[in-house]
Amino acid sequence: MKRVLQAPNLVLATLWSDQLRAAGFTASVQRAFASGIAGELPPDQCLPEVWVQDDAQCQPARELLAQWQRLPHRHWACPQCHEIVDGPFESCWNCGAPMPTSTWA
Repeated sequence: MKRVLQAPNLVLATLWSDQLRAAGFTASVQRAFASGIAGELPPDQCLPEVWVQDDAQCQPARELLAQWQRLPHRHWACPQCHEIVDGPFESCWNCGAPMPTSTWA
């Protein structure tokens, strides 16, 4: 078992762990409730951590999380409702229509 990263809070640790599991990694959150002992221990030692079961999965998991942090920024108009969509989204937030194959920056 090997630590992938330390998260700033339990919400992000859980989200990242769930995303890794959905991608096929055997991931878990450790120190989920250690924040209650911050002060008795240094605060940086009480943050939640994301771990993978197989040591060989650690580097690929780190790389995948890094890729997700660098998703492309898009700016496109929905072909159905004409709403402007910004960010890495592939569907319209307003009507749910998929992003057209040709987008504009």
